[in-house]
Amino acid sequence: MKTTSPRRSIASSAQRATGRLAQFGALVSLAALVACGGNDNTELDDDVQLGVATAPASIAAPASTAAGVSAPEPASAPAATKEDATETLSAAVIAAHAVPAGLTWRGVNLAGAEFTASQLPGIYAKHYVYPSVSSASYFQSKGMNFVRLPFLWERLQPTLNSSLDTAELQRLKAFVDGATAKGLTVMIDPHSYGRYRKQTVGSAAVPNAAFADFWRRVAGQFKGNNKVVFGLMNEPYGMATETWVSAANAAIRSIRNAGAANVILVPGNAWTGAHSWNATGYGTANGVAMKQIVDPANNMLIEVHQYLDADSSGTSSTCTRATIGAERLVAFTTWLRANGKRGFLGEFAAADNSTCKQALAGMLAYMQANKDVWAGWSYWAAGPWWGSADMFSIEPTGSTDKPQMSVLQPYL
Repeated sequence: MKTTSPRRSIASSAQRATGRLAQFGALVSLAALVACGGNDNTELDDDVQLGVATAPASIAAPASTAAGVSAPEPASAPAATKEDATETLSAAVIAAHAVPAGLTWRGVNLAGAEFTASQLPGIYAKHYVYPSVSSASYFQSKGMNFVRLPFLWERLQPTLNSSLDTAELQRLKAFVDGATAKGLTVMIDPHSYGRYRKQTVGSAAVPNAAFADFWRRVAGQFKGNNKVVFGLMNEPYGMATETWVSAANAAIRSIRNAGAANVILVPGNAWTGAHSWNATGYGTANGVAMKQIVDPANNMLIEVHQYLDADSSGTSSTCTRATIGAERLVAFTTWLRANGKRGFLGEFAAADNSTCKQALAGMLAYMQANKDVWAGWSYWAAGPWWGSADMFSIEPTGSTDKPQMSVLQPYL
């Protein structure tokens, strides 16, 4: 029987910095592991006004290899194996998988497969569940065309550098194949916070080559489906930004070497918050380090998350003001345009109150007005086990829409 999913936490910056680093471990005693949209840079953005190109003021910058933060590992591609037949990506193949122009993807996170991280692998339908294609059909009927599908890396690949689990892969493929056959685009999202069994990617325990191996195997399964988008990782945190960039580049190379031209969504460090993109409280700013991300196929998007409460953590039903949604995207939007990149808002949400719904509408309108650099968005969250009591959920109650759907609907 499912219990209520936890949400984000930690009130003060210091507490949040400590709490976030402990969060993954703490969640193992809870019923579900969910994504978080905040980071340790409280209210950096609240003086940013719409249309202003300046970045948020940064806070004190500790050394990126401070205690508790792993030092960067040199990026390296995994060695070729018998099952790794490198293919040449032709221009035609890349074109068939290309990121659509404009603000094309509008969708939702369908949570469930990442639930109960305390139980690995866990018992299917008791500790976690994949959404059904019929669950996705409801959102498609509302005009959505995109699903972000969170799952746990540890379940899909129980041992590093080893084969994918057959049963788990079939569950993943059943949803992906069914949903994409209906015309939906599906983003597959290892929802593991830049970690494998609590050890950070790029560390000695989880070297870049292991992360690249995982993505080589996954890419080989889905490279024939141009409706599948690869989200490299949910919300990396607690490492040097250079460490994450090195790991991401290794995975991207591995995906392309596997012959997969699928769109890749690359998050930043520090929970990939849009509002803190140029901040330095977590080390080198994403706005600096993420310029070093390289995709040989040039078919990627930069993924950010953004919540609307005071600390951008997504733990409160109170939004700071009605304009905060758009305001928190300004600096990142400016960065995208200045660097020739395009972005995707992988998580955002609003509670059912007037201020938050105005902020949500403003955020959607802002992306629409800047569709030259925004490719789409996916709302957090829905799913068969999401529970109607969650303040952000848009999972319908029977045939009744949640109030937030009335805000999303004009943008679908």
